[in-house]
Amino acid sequence: MTKSASRDEAASRRAALTSRLITEKLDSFLITSPVNMRYLTGFTGSNGLLWLTPTSARLFTDPRYTTQAAAESSAALSIVKKGPLLTEAIARLKRSKPRRLGFEKSHLSYESYAKLTEELPKSTKLVPLDGWVEEARRVKSATEIERIQESVVTNSLAFDRALRKVRPNLTESELAAEIDYQQRKLGAEGTAFSTIVAAGEHSALPHARPRSEAIGLNRLLLLDMGAQQHGYMSDMTRTVVVGKATRRMRQLYQAVLDAQLEAIDAIRPGVLCAEIDRRARITLKRHGLDKQFVHSTGHGLGLEIHESPRLGRTETLRLAPGMVITIEPGVYLPGEGGIRIEDTVLVTGSGCDVLTPTPKDLLVI
Repeated sequence: MTKSASRDEAASRRAALTSRLITEKLDSFLITSPVNMRYLTGFTGSNGLLWLTPTSARLFTDPRYTTQAAAESSAALSIVKKGPLLTEAIARLKRSKPRRLGFEKSHLSYESYAKLTEELPKSTKLVPLDGWVEEARRVKSATEIERIQESVVTNSLAFDRALRKVRPNLTESELAAEIDYQQRKLGAEGTAFSTIVAAGEHSALPHARPRSEAIGLNRLLLLDMGAQQHGYMSDMTRTVVVGKATRRMRQLYQAVLDAQLEAIDAIRPGVLCAEIDRRARITLKRHGLDKQFVHSTGHGLGLEIHESPRLGRTETLRLAPGMVITIEPGVYLPGEGGIRIEDTVLVTGSGCDVLTPTPKDLLVI
C-alpha cells in the first residue's frame, strides 16, 4: 500500500466519524488514544492529540515528530514546541467556542479532563463518548486484512523455526527468546504481547510467564505467541508434547481440538458472539471438561491484540464480514497441565477463513 493510499484510507475513516459528529450534534471530538489516532491519521508517534470537527482534522504533536507526522498524516499539523499538547489544543478550542465537545471517556486522563473543565468556557459541554472509534475498527478493510495475514504468516514461520530448537534441557525463557528473535528476523516490529511458553504443570496457568526451568521430557508444552507487523497483530497458540505423549494427553488434546473446530464451524455473519462461545463449551462438556475452560473463546484483533468483539458467554454482538477474531478454547488442570489451541480467523460473507496456516494435529517432538 502506498503512502498516499494509506493517507486516503485514514481520511475516509475520519469522514465517516465526522458524519457521526453531525448526527450527534457535536462540534468537536478530542481523540487521545494513540491506537485510535493511528487508525484515523496514520500517525505512529508516541505523543499526539487529534482534534476533529465536522469540517476539519488537526493533529497536535511535538518537534520530534515534525517530519514523521507530515509524512504519515494528511491532517493539519500543530507542532507544539513547549508545554503539553492539551494546552495548545485548549487555546484553539477557546477560539472555536464549541458547544458540545466529545472526548474518549476510556482514554482521557482525569488530569486532562479537569484541565478542560477548568479552562474551557462554561458554555462548552464535555460529552463522554464510549468506543466510537473502536466500533469502527471492528470491521477491517482489505488493506488491514492483508496486513493481519502478513503478521499471521510471520508468526507461524517463527513458530516453525523456534520449534527446531526445542530440546528437553532448553528453558522456557530461552524458547520464548528464540520465538521473539525469529519474529524480528522475519520482519515483525516486535511481539504482539509477551510470549507465553509453559511446560508441564506450568501450562495449567492460562497466562503463564516463561521461567528459567527446563522444558523437560514427556511433558506438555504450551506456546502462545503473536507478531506485530505493519502495526497489526496476530495470535496463535499451539500445545505440543516433548518426548512421548500419554493416552491422557491425547484425549485432552482431542477434546480441545474438537471444541475449537466446533466453534470455527459456527462462525458466519449474523451469529451471536455468545453462540460461538457456547458451541465450544458444549463440546468440552461432552468430554467432561467444561469446568476446566476458564476464559472466553476468543477476541477481536487488529491494531491491538485485544479488540472488539469479545467471544464470551454474555456477548450480544453479532459477527459481521471483515471482523478478524481468535478462536482459542482451552482446558487447565492444576498439577497436571493445560492445553489451548488458537487460530486467527476472518469472518467472510458466507462463513469464515482460518488465516493461521500452522497444522493443529498433536505434534510430538
